Amino acid sequence: MPEDQILDEFGYKQIYNDELLKMVRVREAKLTRNELSLEDVTLKNAVKLLEALHKVGVTLYLASGTDEEDVKNEARILGYDHLFEGGIYGAVGDINKEAKKIVLDRILNDIGDAKTGQVVAFGDGPVEIRETRKRGGVTIGIASNEVKRHSLNESKRTRLIKAGADAVIPDFSQLPKLLQLLNIKE
Repeated sequence: MPEDQILDEFGYKQIYNDELLKMVRVREAKLTRNELSLEDVTLKNAVKLLEALHKVGVTLYLASGTDEEDVKNEARILGYDHLFEGGIYGAVGDINKEAKKIVLDRILNDIGDAKTGQVVAFGDGPVEIRETRKRGGVTIGIASNEVKRHSLNESKRTRLIKAGADAVIPDFSQLPKLLQLLNIKE
């Protein structure tokens, strides 16, 4: 490839983001036309978990490496943005300054060291698992098959265990047991 066609990290992130948003926009349109339901685009029982935690007064935060405005828009379209009273956080453009680690640091710093032991992070990537554990929080790795939106993805499971997940689950199909483990009464 000619040198003048080689992009910097921002150019490649833009290509990735544009392609991701194309897929997201197709799903959003199908949701709007009722061709897809919320269950078609979320992990099994994920929204029920959020609702159960919110109902008992748990402050929920959403952290993503995706650009913040896109994360907020998707949560709004899917109808669960109101559950995240702690806020919805994402990258704000500069991949060097707002990587997922920095997003998580923002949230954990807002919560404060005295309360990070009360934090439970659910995530499918090693960054959120590793960073939350460093601060004394409990971590639950989600090793999901993203195509099916349920069942186990073995390679994710391995990465999450190596990152130090306290528990690894494939999805939220065992929601009552998970809530019991978290000492949450429905």
